[in-house]
Amino acid sequence: MAKKHYYDVIVIGGGISGTALLYTLAKYTDIKNIALFEKYNELATLNSNAKGNSQTLHCGDIETNYTLEKAIKTNRTATMVENYGKLYGYDDKYMFKIPKMAIGVGDEEVKFIKARYKEFKKDFPYMKLWSRKDLETIEPALLEGRDKDVDVVAMGTNERYSAVDFGEIAKSFARNAKKENDEIDVHFNKEVDSIKKKGDKYIVTVGSEKYFADYVVVNAGAHSLLLAHQMGHGLDYSCLPIGGSFYYSKINKLKTKVYTIQNPKLPFAAIHGDPDLVHDNTIRFGPTAIALPKLERYHHAHFMDFLESLSPTPAVIEVFYKLMGDKDIRDYAVKNFLYEVPGVRRKLFAKEVQKIVPSLTKDDIVFAEGVGGLRPQVIDKKNKELLLGEAKIDTGDGIVFNMTPSPGATSCLGNAYEDAELICKYLGAKLKTKKFNRELVS
Repeated sequence: MAKKHYYDVIVIGGGISGTALLYTLAKYTDIKNIALFEKYNELATLNSNAKGNSQTLHCGDIETNYTLEKAIKTNRTATMVENYGKLYGYDDKYMFKIPKMAIGVGDEEVKFIKARYKEFKKDFPYMKLWSRKDLETIEPALLEGRDKDVDVVAMGTNERYSAVDFGEIAKSFARNAKKENDEIDVHFNKEVDSIKKKGDKYIVTVGSEKYFADYVVVNAGAHSLLLAHQMGHGLDYSCLPIGGSFYYSKINKLKTKVYTIQNPKLPFAAIHGDPDLVHDNTIRFGPTAIALPKLERYHHAHFMDFLESLSPTPAVIEVFYKLMGDKDIRDYAVKNFLYEVPGVRRKLFAKEVQKIVPSLTKDDIVFAEGVGGLRPQVIDKKNKELLLGEAKIDTGDGIVFNMTPSPGATSCLGNAYEDAELICKYLGAKLKTKKFNRELVS
């Protein structure tokens, strides 16, 4: 069979976002001629891999930095992932009902959790408010070694699919897409060097080869903004890559995903403890958060690519200055840098772990080498602010660039549907909205 070099749609990036779009186009549109390009030799090798994320399906119910509005929106996309898993029988294979909770310790945090529970219970009716007495049965490790005079409450549930191996889900998206449409091509070891528009077609260059498409979607993590900048798009945005590391516990004490309360001043996730899906009887604590001058955490990366995507300007420097001018953020940045430094990191991070499991010491944890990912946090240079959550550059001209930090994996099908709408409108193709809603939304 002759090698194809023209496609209606080319998707760049074989993580959870790219494969979710591939699946959505294959099953819920009438577009047949589609390709996905992945730079490595298999799918989901970076942030979608189970080692590169928290393995959490973020529903917004225990993420205390989410507003109710954001939680409702995120829950809708989380439900899509749950329904997809149930549609193909992946429950208890790639997704699991591990109990989860947000814990409050001390009078101020207890008051916060109780108020949040009251605000959220109408839209999240399955959530329970657990007292200290309840937690003695549900998760006793939270109380071992904790001062008995300190009040503790949690809002949580054991009714939702809370833990997901997003790497395996990504691979399943590609498999099921091929079952729906055998004309789909998935290309491995194809790193995109450039994208250019000529006439009404896009030219995607990979080494010495050129591929052509009517529409291109770039889901390439931190590289998405780099490719956008090279085409003259998204110049008002900069990419600040934030690396996250984890620690393993040598003692298997937790059976629950336990999240702590987010400081509203801090732009990154608060520490949580999670039973690891790919290592039996292992608990992970984290993540840390540290800015890194690279676009991939554990792969070879070019510093100049980082510099080009950061695109340092006076506006970017002003954003850094504003962030570091806040003592809470400054202290947080210093602590998280030290959490990466051998010799001192275990002792320092043990204090964070003890917020969840008071009885654990530095001798009970170990730095998880090679575990963790890198998230492309976006700086809006025009408004001089750090954006949290997904960012999309829709040119309106047949190409879209997506940057999807947390909860990007949770939102993969919701984001894919949005892109499918754009693609179908541009190409005059049919989007099977009723089928999508019936199978994944209802």
